[in-house]
Amino acid sequence: MSKNKNYTLSVILIAKNEEDRIERCLRSVAPIADEIIVLDSGSTDRTKEIAQQFTRQVVETDWPGYGPQKQRALEKATGDWVLSIDADEELSPELCEEIQETLAAGPSEAGFKLPWAVRIFGATLNHGRSGRAPLRLFRRTGARFTDALVHETIVLPKGKIKTLKGRLFHYTSRDFGHYLEKNRQYAWLGARQRHEKGKKGLGLTGAALRAIWTFFLIYVIRLGFLDGRVGFLVAVMYGQSSFNKYAGLWTLRQVGASENKSEQP
Repeated sequence: MSKNKNYTLSVILIAKNEEDRIERCLRSVAPIADEIIVLDSGSTDRTKEIAQQFTRQVVETDWPGYGPQKQRALEKATGDWVLSIDADEELSPELCEEIQETLAAGPSEAGFKLPWAVRIFGATLNHGRSGRAPLRLFRRTGARFTDALVHETIVLPKGKIKTLKGRLFHYTSRDFGHYLEKNRQYAWLGARQRHEKGKKGLGLTGAALRAIWTFFLIYVIRLGFLDGRVGFLVAVMYGQSSFNKYAGLWTLRQVGASENKSEQP
């Protein structure tokens, strides 16, 4: 990094049992980070040991959910800018260089989105859900994460948000079994989150319709078909996850209704 660098960058990451992926992630951010903060929620493998090769700021915590955990990491950051990255992600060399050049230019933006390139089942996906650019690089002052248990978002003060060109590689699943487990976990967390907020959903019929719409959105509207057979598989899996989430919400409402009836005199 330049000796005349006019900004500081904190990289924050939350992890649990990521020994097979976290080194790739941390190695990609190390050249541009002024500090790296890793919050580990009870790893039983070598995750903490590997992380300590890149930073002294490895903190063991409990698990309060994705949003609250990332907020904890953010509160420990001291840099002018923050890069929030997941253990299954990696900055491409082009994106790494682009981040340095962008921040060195003294940008007026409040944050930057980083275009995903999902790598899964031997393919790199450029469309469908992979055709997204999550907000990951932002000014620290005034920023916060929502308290969502899953699919948390970053809330920023007023300011423009720009999308960079370099790709953020996302190694979303180790294998198909891991993919199934992640879909199950996210669907159930999403169902619980909606139930706690009093969401009703549209029953099992609505769950089926949402699954069909999700598949159509990803495979057709977002051009997932251009990613070949893996693109088709991913679109189907997202549709399945959408069904499971709203079917789960239906079951929670059913249980609640049953308990209310049993309590009536």
